[in-house]
Amino acid sequence: FTSFLHLPGTSEEVAPPLQQNFMIPKKEINMVSDMAKWKRSQAYADYMGFILTLNEGVRGKKLTCEYKLSEPIEKLVALLNTLDRWIDETPPVDQPSRFGNKAFRTWYTKLDQEAEKLVATVIPKHLADAAPEVAVYLKESVGNSTRIDYGTGHEAAFAAFLCCLCKIGVLRVDDQMAIVFKVFNRYLEVMRKLQKTYRMEPAGSQGVWGLDDFQFLPFIWGSSQLIDHPNLEPRHFVDEKVVNENHKDFMFLECILFITEMKTGPFAEHSNQLWNISAVPSWSKVNQGLIRMYKAECLEKFPVIQHFKFGSLLPIQPVTS
Repeated sequence: FTSFLHLPGTSEEVAPPLQQNFMIPKKEINMVSDMAKWKRSQAYADYMGFILTLNEGVRGKKLTCEYKLSEPIEKLVALLNTLDRWIDETPPVDQPSRFGNKAFRTWYTKLDQEAEKLVATVIPKHLADAAPEVAVYLKESVGNSTRIDYGTGHEAAFAAFLCCLCKIGVLRVDDQMAIVFKVFNRYLEVMRKLQKTYRMEPAGSQGVWGLDDFQFLPFIWGSSQLIDHPNLEPRHFVDEKVVNENHKDFMFLECILFITEMKTGPFAEHSNQLWNISAVPSWSKVNQGLIRMYKAECLEKFPVIQHFKFGSLLPIQPVTS
């Protein structure tokens, strides 16, 4: 899966600089019958390859372990810190409806205006032409400003944003752990803050039948982190004490903690799918099952994928290799 993650520093560094015609990504999936195009596309292959590469990269590793922090990783964290600061500067407004606080639109407008500049801080000068294309995925990754909702399609846009940065060589293979533990984890923190502050609606949520109202990827990567753990088994994540003692090390448990903070009542009732998963005997089985579920429930669902955008880095064209 690392074929498209450029490998500078290895013998493969003979490739010429990318002669790429960047473009503004656009919608290509307009009706249900277009879904076949998506599943055959280079974009789908690269996106899924990226998710699975990272899944292997974090296997058996704690959030708190040692890993390399490159300059682009630091700059991405700084970018996310900026988004976080803007939330503090844009408090929710008084309004009659409880959900979907309109202050989110003010916050979003700022991102919409600044996204290209923010992305330009992360990519080197000689790749400046890529900024408008890559920035589209950043703007798509924080929720919808009309509906004031957030869901797995927005999360996918953030993964696509990171995937694009890999494809232009800004992020490298040895950034894998930092991509998940530093950047994606920071992204999750900012998204949780958005969801809480502006009372965002879950986008396309399946309610009690879905895995989670807002996220999916941290459950995949988080279950990979727990593979072969000496004493934490899937049955333990429904135990409050275990979650409180271990959530700082494992993304999966951070997700469970957030759910229990946001929802009341018995876990089995408000998070039935997760409750069922806690009965699976091993983390590797959980991990494999979640990957299958992600494809079926997110990547192969028209309401989610109709919003995905395709450009030169994540093309709609059929897979070439």
